[in-house]
Amino acid sequence: MIDYTHCTIESVAVHRVGNKTNGEDLRCSKKLLDISDLKLRELLARFFIKPFKTPEFYNLTFSNEDFRLNPIFSFASTIFEDSTSLHDTSVSIAKQLFEVSSHPHIKPGDLFVAKFSNIELDGSPAEAIGIFKSENQHSFLKFEDETDEFHLTYEDGINIDKLDKGCLIFNEDKAEGYKVCIIDKSNKSNEAQYWKDTFLHLKPCNDDYHSTKDFLNITKQYLTTQVSEEFEIQKADKIDLLNKSVEYFKSHDSFDKEEFENDVFSDNELIESFRNFDDQYRETNDIPHQDNFEISSHAVKKQSKGFKSVLKLDKNFHIYIHGDRNQIEHGIDPDGRKYYKVYYTHEQ
Repeated sequence: MIDYTHCTIESVAVHRVGNKTNGEDLRCSKKLLDISDLKLRELLARFFIKPFKTPEFYNLTFSNEDFRLNPIFSFASTIFEDSTSLHDTSVSIAKQLFEVSSHPHIKPGDLFVAKFSNIELDGSPAEAIGIFKSENQHSFLKFEDETDEFHLTYEDGINIDKLDKGCLIFNEDKAEGYKVCIIDKSNKSNEAQYWKDTFLHLKPCNDDYHSTKDFLNITKQYLTTQVSEEFEIQKADKIDLLNKSVEYFKSHDSFDKEEFENDVFSDNELIESFRNFDDQYRETNDIPHQDNFEISSHAVKKQSKGFKSVLKLDKNFHIYIHGDRNQIEHGIDPDGRKYYKVYYTHEQ
């Protein structure tokens, strides 16, 4: 949890970063922004930090997972060690971003580099470096009052409630590559991955959030793609197992893999199959094994949205299964038609 209520913006630099493939330039400022106006500082804090309320945390990494080779790690360390170096170092950051902005679909934008203090991170004050990129201009209406006459004009500018790309690098866990969180509003396309993967070079933190997220995702992948290849299992039973998986994480504060397997799968053959899938999936995707960890409620809330509990029957019916699997029964009538029989107590 991040709270910026008492945050102080110490300094801000801004540069214009184009797309070198499209013949656009890099334009660097010669000095820091003037942020002496208190209202401006409040608006900047809202623009920069408000989107990071409940973030996922990452560590900086690089080739061979040696974060010390990551240019962003070096730039951040320089600023943390000497705040007066922010402008000069921000120019180096802008040059680094310009070099990796090679995909023709990457938009040009304004790059902000800022130094913060007194950001509350999990209840404790922390200092951080922010790197933000605004790629989209928005139109704003403006009224002008001139002696009993009103004129309506418009201007294009930055919407402070729509940060396109950003990261906060906290002066925490330096020995692991710093603690980092990101915002990327356009990360669904391949070219947009440059922010996280090519520019910042991030890997998930080995923390409770990612342990919870990874295990729920592995369970979902197993139940939706693998289990039916090894066992004859009805769709209603797969939904029941998905529901039990989420319910375990919602009803427990800490995770124990053996307990989870017994509570959710029960059957020894099913448990053995799941363990094999878990091992192979982690090895393929380079995910560390975590058999015990504290459950992150934030990760559960986010991941459970992808656990679908709907049973789709042709184009006629959708049956949502949220509770007792024994209240729905599958069968085939004498004419060969498949059916589900549903038991209930109250109708709403």
